[in-house]
Amino acid sequence: MTDQELLPIRNIAEHAYCPRLFYFVQVEGIMVPSEDTEQGRAVHTRVNRPSSARADKAGSDDRDPDEPVRVRTLALSSETMGITGVLDLAEISGRAAVPVEYRKGRPRKTSSSLDIPNGADGQDIVEPWPSDRIQVALQAMLLEEGGYTVEHAIIYYASEKRRLKVVVDHTLREEALAAIAAARLTHQGTRPLPLLNDPRCVRCSLQPHCLPDEIRLQRATERTEELTPRKIWPPRDEGFHVVVQTSPARIGIRGGELRVSDDQGKSVKEVPLANVESISILGYGQLSTQALHALAERRIPTAFLSSAGRLIGLMDPLDSVSAVIRRCQVLEFEKPERVLALVRALIIAKISNQRTLLMRNHASLPADVGKHLAGLMRHVSAADSLEAIRGYEGQAAATYFRHFAGVFRGSMAEEFSANGRKRRPPPDPINSCLSMAYTMLAHECVAALRLARLEPSIGAFHVSRPGRPAMALDLMEPFRPLIGDSVAVTLFNRGELREGHFSRTSAGCMLTDAGRKAFFNAYGRRMNTDVTHPVFDYRLCYRRMLVLHARMIAAWLVGEIPDLSFLTTR
Repeated sequence: MTDQELLPIRNIAEHAYCPRLFYFVQVEGIMVPSEDTEQGRAVHTRVNRPSSARADKAGSDDRDPDEPVRVRTLALSSETMGITGVLDLAEISGRAAVPVEYRKGRPRKTSSSLDIPNGADGQDIVEPWPSDRIQVALQAMLLEEGGYTVEHAIIYYASEKRRLKVVVDHTLREEALAAIAAARLTHQGTRPLPLLNDPRCVRCSLQPHCLPDEIRLQRATERTEELTPRKIWPPRDEGFHVVVQTSPARIGIRGGELRVSDDQGKSVKEVPLANVESISILGYGQLSTQALHALAERRIPTAFLSSAGRLIGLMDPLDSVSAVIRRCQVLEFEKPERVLALVRALIIAKISNQRTLLMRNHASLPADVGKHLAGLMRHVSAADSLEAIRGYEGQAAATYFRHFAGVFRGSMAEEFSANGRKRRPPPDPINSCLSMAYTMLAHECVAALRLARLEPSIGAFHVSRPGRPAMALDLMEPFRPLIGDSVAVTLFNRGELREGHFSRTSAGCMLTDAGRKAFFNAYGRRMNTDVTHPVFDYRLCYRRMLVLHARMIAAWLVGEIPDLSFLTTR
């Protein structure tokens, strides 16, 4: 067995806690910090300092010879068991050893009325959690393979400053070996299904990746109160989505802050790096190597766009690769029936949202337009080929943009009506605003797909070509009317964008610096707007909705849910 095949002790113990958590951490490499993990890191700051037996024994000649030697951060591995682990602390006296595990939380407490031995009436029984017992048992077995005798282990719960003794007997050893076997099966197989209404999911930082309630609901034949998704997703991002449009600009890191300065070195903006969610750089901004490293370490997606808003490239921190999901994505997209199922759901939702936007905002929409779009949705639902769906989607887009000018007020609507939807180059302000909105939405969809471990370049509806994020273009289809088109309607109808915010040249109609500032203000407001999911009945902002739908696509590709439904509004 190679070192790569050895399973870490901590992950094996967590497997006894939640098999799906083990799979995400160990197989797909997903690790999201939380308040609990950061508190645990703080608890381990002192105990995790590397040491050696010589260092711990040194210090005084009058040291009690019976006092055990304490060795910190002791790394051990076993070829026979196929595990490796790092012990927080080992207290060694001759050939006898006691592993000591530090935990930041509290021990398990059960009522003495459960007829537990040695329990006193009216008092709680204090004992280690099952996963903690397995962890120290495996540590003990590693020490025994190293030639030490281990009769018991210690678990220290920092919240109560309590040390609990765990007797390492034959029964506990058998439980530990069974946990290894179960973990190895999980490692080699498919994703285990999520837990059902488990209270521990609420505090789990991987819940937005796991989607336990959403997947259980999608798999259920009928909806019950027990399966109703809990509202445990954060409704919106708490960080900043930085857009750098000063050109030329210099972006660097200073004292834990992202610092943006102009070409003269004068500071334009400083943002705490810990609060940054994403960065978009328009034009010729210079990003320092130190900033690149810091952004990659924090898994912050960085997009590079032209001055006109065309997406040029993205920095990938290489933390978003899952061989399992991407293999399923490639294999499933080779099956025509699976591609049709995904594309049907995407295009039906898109046409539905286009129809809703027109009926909400067009003051004199002909009655037959809504009926025509509804009919195209039915045709898409019954289509038996991808080419047929593309044809119906094209008809819906032509009808939609033929009447789209009617949702605007003023002379710019007449200009758009005469030009229609054009993008290369955009000939008028509305087309320019739409192009910028679609570019930013494509960037958001690429970031959402990366978080879901999907490959943005391998699409279903859009043809995959070099440099084209086909899957991101697929994902954004239902959201074009909801985000891109709605931002344009808001900007022009509220007077936030006017003729003076655009520059007209032979290269087309482009937003000025002031126009881009107004655009990004409105775009940010829209992305932070809460909306109710039609199936799960909870509210998320649009940015969180993109991530949710990307992860639902991943769950569908690996076979966890039978079908897909995308966001629609009424």
